[in-house]
Amino acid sequence: MGISRRAFVTSVGLGLLAAPFVNLLSGRRARGAPITDGPTRLLVFFCPNGTVPHRWRPTAGPSATATGPQTDYSFGPGSVLEPLAAKRGELVVVDGLYFHGADNHEGGMAAMLTNRGSLDSPTGGRSLDQVVAQHLAGVGGARFGSLELGVQTSAWGGGVQTRMSYSAPGTFVTPDDDPRHVFERLFGAVGEDPDKSRRRRQSVIDLVRGEVVGLQGRLGVGERQKLQAHLDALRAVEITLQPQAGTCERPAPPTTGSAYDNSSFPAILAAQTELAALALGCGHTRVVSIQCAHTVAPTVMSWAGVGDGHHSLSHADDGNTALVDDFIKTERWYAERFGDVLDALAARPDPDQPDSDRTLLDATLVVWTKELGDSRLHVCKDVPFVLAGGGAGLRRGRWIRTPETPHAQLLVAIAQTMGMSLETFGDPAAGSGALGGLV
Repeated sequence: MGISRRAFVTSVGLGLLAAPFVNLLSGRRARGAPITDGPTRLLVFFCPNGTVPHRWRPTAGPSATATGPQTDYSFGPGSVLEPLAAKRGELVVVDGLYFHGADNHEGGMAAMLTNRGSLDSPTGGRSLDQVVAQHLAGVGGARFGSLELGVQTSAWGGGVQTRMSYSAPGTFVTPDDDPRHVFERLFGAVGEDPDKSRRRRQSVIDLVRGEVVGLQGRLGVGERQKLQAHLDALRAVEITLQPQAGTCERPAPPTTGSAYDNSSFPAILAAQTELAALALGCGHTRVVSIQCAHTVAPTVMSWAGVGDGHHSLSHADDGNTALVDDFIKTERWYAERFGDVLDALAARPDPDQPDSDRTLLDATLVVWTKELGDSRLHVCKDVPFVLAGGGAGLRRGRWIRTPETPHAQLLVAIAQTMGMSLETFGDPAAGSGALGGLV
């Protein structure tokens, strides 16, 4: 076909370079940032291995009812959510959801943000973050359609146990577990002038694109379509190399230990939390996910005062009170880290309305999710969700008790809060309509 070995190798290398950015939508013209009192950004926070529902669930007050939105409740002493007691008025706690047609660790991980959608479903099998990213593509000139940040998600490789984001059925969007790499994607290589780094990478793209475009006249229709998809991927990378508009100064790069050293887990999560806030606040993206480990993760959370692996602890039965209490310590630690995410967003102004008193938290709908309900039973019933932020788009300070309700209704409600007109999410067999009480 006349293509040189050098160009072939370069093309393959650029294909690998483009891989982290395949979730970007190319060829879209940037739209102005919306002026609204609702959310214009989404952040998904995940931690694994279910919970102990009766230790997670809020404590009902005297006037609380068995179902519906509640305002008379508290986060009881020793409960999972007690570390968030001071933020109770900023949260929506959703209790009683189940995943339609899903069970066990792997089924829950796959269904959590997708509701098991197919290519023919309205959401095309994509996860919530990717559906919202497509909806917001190009708003405000964001360079990345979405950013997937991870904390020790890939030691076991990429599979249904270790991935929560999907760009299509069975097509994973891989989280980046290295804060240093995330930083360089956002702000350029450490130790290199950002403009020089951008020009160097741009020259590689120009070289490969010239070689690839020359092939178009020698290919059949099907091959040309594949080639065009590749060129679109190159264009998506090109967008990320453009100088970043805005007023954010380049921060100091993160310093953490080895990406897969168990003891580095807290430092990596803290760095990813800060990078998530920077990415949203500086206009790099409008959709971020932070994935802490993965289902069945064996993380030993010694910093929380426990010595057993997280997955092992998650299966301690009620008769083993010491191990159950240790598991609750780990869950409370994750609740504190969710609070850190909210604090990082609340400390920054809404970049779309810098002269208002809106914060980045007001501009961001934050969703804390899990893949299981009671982990001892391996069930996707009574799966806990906590929402925050969202400005006037979310009625906070509420506990929504909604027994035996498919979580697809929550996914629909979130999509509608983000400005979409969806009535179903994922598998239509889960039913239609949005969960009430959120807005």
